[in-house]
Amino acid sequence: MRLHDLKPRPGAKHRRKRLGQGESSGHGKSSGRGGKGQTARSGSSIRVGFEGGQMPLIRRMPKRGFNNARHAVRYLPVNLAALNRFDDGSRVDEAALRAAGLANGRADGIKILGEGELTKKLTVSAHAFSAPARSKIEQLGGVCEVVGAATAQPS
Repeated sequence: MRLHDLKPRPGAKHRRKRLGQGESSGHGKSSGRGGKGQTARSGSSIRVGFEGGQMPLIRRMPKRGFNNARHAVRYLPVNLAALNRFDDGSRVDEAALRAAGLANGRADGIKILGEGELTKKLTVSAHAFSAPARSKIEQLGGVCEVVGAATAQPS
């Protein structure tokens, strides 16, 4: 077998549908676009959920009741292994984490997670700690300081 003998598997190749090639082709006249109107025009598209100007179903439905997502507290996660970049004995707080690029974006607080190994004694100040993270920090003689508990802002 040589390169020029290679062929795609049977059924893998399809002919391109040639539109507007006369009535007998099966795709003549309106070329598979139905009748006249907005969807028959080139370059035209209607966004999902659009109902021609009628009030869409999603906006007609009442939005009532309790939604737990409004009250959720969202933390920026920071793993223990990432804290090794700070000097031994230093204080790590939200400002230091953001300056180091470890906690980016908007959230209600920062949570230290226990993924990885910590090799330095640090004073870590955050809104929350996972149990493994707290034990690993304190095992090395470090301190875990919980900053005022984060609360979700009503939106």
